Amino acid sequence: MKPNTVNTKGNTQEEVKSKFDFVFGKKNYVLMIAGLLVMVIGYLCLVGGGSDDPNVFNDAIFSTRRMVVAPILIIVGLVVEVFAIMIKGDKKEEK
Repeated sequence: MKPNTVNTKGNTQEEVKSKFDFVFGKKNYVLMIAGLLVMVIGYLCLVGGGSDDPNVFNDAIFSTRRMVVAPILIIVGLVVEVFAIMIKGDKKEEK
């Protein structure tokens, strides 16, 4: 068993380590990244549909992908983000 080393401020390594713990667990961060990816895919579904000539109307702006799929993906991504923040993570409890 190693003795605890003390730094210049008098704190042990365990005390210093506990000060730099992450707020969320690994599960939370994975869900946050998944939610961000779903939102990015939703925003990419909104891209396009413009016309090169301003005098010509392009009906592509009213496609199902832009009017239905993209907003659903963005809302699902936001719900996943809220869920990722609210659930209890994988953090180990200290004794």
